[in-house]
Formats: sequence, C-alpha cells, structure tokens
Amino acid sequence: MTYAAITGWGKCLPPAVLTNADLATFLDTNDEWITSRTGIRERRISHVPLDELAYVSSMRALAAAGLDPADLDLIVVGCCSYDDQVPNQASGLQARLGARKAASMDVNTACTSFLYSLSTATALIRTGVVRNALVIGGEIITAYLDWQNRGVAVLFGDGCAAVVLEATDREEGLLAEKLGCDSDARDTLVVEGMGCRYANRGRILGQTNWIFQGPEIFRRAVLSMSGACADVLASRHITADDVDLVIPHQANLRIIEAVAKRAGVPMERVFVNVQRYGNMSAATVPVALVEALEEGRVPPNSTLLMPAFGAGLTWCAHLVRWGERVTPKGTSDAELPPCDKTAVELVRGFMRGKGIEL
Repeated sequence: MTYAAITGWGKCLPPAVLTNADLATFLDTNDEWITSRTGIRERRISHVPLDELAYVSSMRALAAAGLDPADLDLIVVGCCSYDDQVPNQASGLQARLGARKAASMDVNTACTSFLYSLSTATALIRTGVVRNALVIGGEIITAYLDWQNRGVAVLFGDGCAAVVLEATDREEGLLAEKLGCDSDARDTLVVEGMGCRYANRGRILGQTNWIFQGPEIFRRAVLSMSGACADVLASRHITADDVDLVIPHQANLRIIEAVAKRAGVPMERVFVNVQRYGNMSAATVPVALVEALEEGRVPPNSTLLMPAFGAGLTWCAHLVRWGERVTPKGTSDAELPPCDKTAVELVRGFMRGKGIEL
C-alpha cells in the first residue's frame, strides 16, 4: 500500500508584530480583555502579498525534504484570502518556484483549508496520480479585517507554512481523517464584502463587514473538533493515550482547552502558539506543526492529532504518523523583502485604502 509521508516543512511569518497594546491605541480594548478571552497577546501583519509568504515557506519546506522544485508533481494551496482568484494562487507559486511540471490547485474551506489540502494531496499520492506534493496553508486575513470591530480585529493575523509529501511504502503520513461541515449554521461566520455577490449592492469589494457569532461558533467548534478526534482515533482502534501530540487549529485558547478536555488529552500534550500569532486561519496548523518540530515536540515515529474548524462551518481531524526524520535535510536562503513600517502603520494603510481613517 502507498502512503504519503511528510518529508519537508517550512514556515514564514511576517516581521511586523501587532500587540494588544497596539490595538488599544485605536480600539476600545486592552491586553487583559483580549488575553483573558482569547489567549492572544500578539499577531503578525504582512507587508507583502501572500505569494511572497508562500514562496519562502515552500522553499524552506523543499530544502528540508531535499527536493528540487522541478521535480514537484503537485502544488495545493489552502487559503481563503488569495492574492488572486483568477488565475489561482497555486499557479503563481508554481511559476515562482519553477515547478513547471506540477499540477496546481487551490482549496478554500476557510480555517480548515490546509488540512483539507493535506487530504487532497495524500489521496492523489495514494492512488498513484502523483508521487509527491507541496501543500501550503497561508493567509493574509488582516487585509480583509474590519479594524473598527474589536470582536474580530483582535483575533486574526497573517502567516504561512508548507509541507512536502512523498510516496512511501512505510505506514506514515496521514493515516486517518474525518471531514465535515455544519452548513445549517454557515451564517454564524460570514465576511460580507469577500465575493461577487456584493458587486453592485452598495458595498465596495474588499470593504468588509464581519458577522461573527462568537458563542455559537465556540460551541460548534468544540463539539465538532472533539467529535472528529474521537472518530479518527476509533477508526485506527487507538485511544487518546496513544497520541503523542495534538496540534489543533489555533483560534482561541479557550476552544483549544475545551477540545483537549473532551478528547481526553492533557494540555501538556497539546501544542499552543495562539498567544504569538492569533488566528491565522489556514496557516495555524502548519505553522504550529513546524514550530513543534523546531521545539523538539515531535519525536520520531510519533502519532499526531490535528483537529480544525472554520467558516462554512467546516470541521475535521487528521491523524498523522510521523517518520524517523525530525530534522531538515537542508536549508534555504529565501527571505522576505525588508519591512519598513510598523504593524500599526500597515493597519492604517489597509484602512486608508478603504476610505477609513483610524
């Protein structure tokens, strides 16, 4: 049987840091209010398009795998804040990498997009359509935020990470997954202004209004992620005690704690970095995976559980068996161009572009 091992990994975070104190300079909020409700202390604001973040992440992941971009068979970008929708994000990355033979597609399931992309690429490897793939989870969600709405402005940040998958006969990579969607509640999380339905209806495309029903989203996120975790563990006839590390979607510390409790996993076996980056949507799980590797939290041959939840309302959980190698084969010198603005200056630029002054 063919499996799809994760052989390379890389991340790219913009350098501009927006702290809770920065938010308090233009919103009616403070560090205690944000931290006590979300666990978030800071987040990143990108000074470059998503293509730049994806390129750097991908080059680092490819170097870690020891794979030449020219040998790539497939590129899948998981994202909901594309630089462009036509042509797709993945084709731009293919051109930038010089991966001329790679098929290229985007997957948008909001915050679950990376994990849905991981399922897509793994399935194509298992069935022999491709032998390897580059899977990216990235967002520049801050460009679409309503920065006057403290209920959402405090939550989100930008970032990107990538993994390389390669065919193997070893039982590793994605072993089980559970995908789902509670579409009956999709109106609880809507970003008005992202999509053609708003054209000629009195709203400037990109000038957004966020509908974010926090309590209902919290409830459904906890139930769906913990339920999906139970399903994937049962499908492999293992228990929470067999999981070495949980790497969940980093939306809110309270959600992470509630999911871990219902799944029966103590917090010392849960990786958390939401305090540093906030909710990066599709980027949260891959960035957390890369940082868990960097911090030595992923032992060789370990079992990882990755649940997520996003707008739609999509949800999932993925069970991954790690391989023997936990260090990169190589490194890349790819870097972002320098940033000459503070995070607050970047946010003010977003708002000026929409005719709003903070």
